[in-house]
Amino acid sequence: MKNKKHIAILGSTGSIGTQALEVIKSHSESFVVEVLTANSNADLLIQQAIEFKPNAVVIADESKYEKVKSALSKYDIKIFTGNKSIEQVVQMDSIDIVLAGIVGYAGLASVISAIKAKKNIALANKETLVVAGELVTALAKENGVNIYPVDSEHSAIFQCMAGEWNNPIEKIYLTASGGPFRGKDAAFLSSVTKTQALKHPNWEMGNKITIDSATLMNKGLEVIEAKWLFHLKPEQIEVVIHQQSIIHSIVQFQEGSMKAQMGLPDMKLPIQYALSYPDRLPSSFERFDFLNYPNLSFEKPDTKTFHCLPLAFEAMKKGGNTPCVLNAANEIAVQLFLEEKIPFTKIPDLIEKTISKIPFISKPSYDDYINTDKEARKIAKDFIILLPS
Repeated sequence: MKNKKHIAILGSTGSIGTQALEVIKSHSESFVVEVLTANSNADLLIQQAIEFKPNAVVIADESKYEKVKSALSKYDIKIFTGNKSIEQVVQMDSIDIVLAGIVGYAGLASVISAIKAKKNIALANKETLVVAGELVTALAKENGVNIYPVDSEHSAIFQCMAGEWNNPIEKIYLTASGGPFRGKDAAFLSSVTKTQALKHPNWEMGNKITIDSATLMNKGLEVIEAKWLFHLKPEQIEVVIHQQSIIHSIVQFQEGSMKAQMGLPDMKLPIQYALSYPDRLPSSFERFDFLNYPNLSFEKPDTKTFHCLPLAFEAMKKGGNTPCVLNAANEIAVQLFLEEKIPFTKIPDLIEKTISKIPFISKPSYDDYINTDKEARKIAKDFIILLPS
C-alpha cells in the first residue's frame, strides 16, 4: 500500500469502532485516523483521541461537549458536537474512507452525507441499506462511490466475488450461528432473560446486534442488505444455520460451482479487508485449524419459532418503505426487551403489528423514510399496552 488511507470512524467507541482501531494500530504504515465520532461515551472517545491524534472528533451528545473539549484542549484536535456535525465532518477533503459503525437508523444520515461527498464507505451499519437501500445504492452509483461490506457474511460474499464480477450469481447462502437459543422451542423462549439473550456463542458484539442475533432478525436484516449490495432477487438469497461460524457465507454460480469464505469468527478480519481492499494485509489473527473442527454442520432455520426472519423476507419482497418500518419497529422492540418491558417472544409480534399499521409507499423519498421511521417508532411504542401477555 503506497499511500496511507485516512479513515473516519463513525461510532469509534462501539464494538466495530474499537476493533477497527486495533486494526489501524497494527497497520500504522497503511492507515491514519482522521476522524473519530461517538454518541455519548466521552471518556473512551477522549482516550482514543489522545492515542490516535485524529484531525477531528465529534461527540454527538451535546452535554458531553465541554468535557471532551477540556480534556483535549492541549492537543491539535478539532472538537465538534451534535449529530449534524457528524454529517458535516464526513465531508472533509482529507478523508479517504468512512467506516460506518453507528448502530441502527441513526447511522443513515451520515452515510448519505459521506456518499454525496464522494467518500468510499466501509459499511458496518446494515440498517443503512435495510432502511433506504434503493436510495443509498443509487446515490453511490451516481457519485462513483464504492461500498465495502464489513458484516462478516457480506464480506465473505464480497471476497468470493473477487475476480468473478462478470459471472452471474445463481444464489448466495448467508450462514447464521443460530444464536444462543438454537434448537429451543417457543415455550422455552417465552421465559428467557436479557442475560441469557446477550450470551452469543461465537461472536462478541454490542447489545442490540446480539439480541438481533438471538431473534434471527440480524440475519433478516443481512438478507435485505445483501439484496442491495449484490443486486439480487429475494429468491436468490437463502439462510443456512451453521453452528460453528467457520464458513461465513457461500456464493453459488450459474453452473453450480460454489465458493465459500472460511475462518475463525473475528470481526477484525472483515474490518481490515474493507479498509485495505484491494490489498490483503498480514495479520496476527488466530488461524483456523481443520483438525479442531472435524465436523461442520448445516441446517434449515426454524422460521416458525423465530418469526423475525420470515418477517424480514416478507418486507424485502414487498419493498418500498416496509423494510424501514421493520427496522424501526425492531429497534424499539429490542430496546423494550433490554429494558425488560416486553418478553422475548413479543419482539416479532410488535414488529408485525407495526408493519400492518403504516401506510405503504412504493417509491419513498428521503423525507418519506424519515417520516416512516418516526411514525413506526411511535406506533411500536404505543403497542406495548396492547400486546397480550
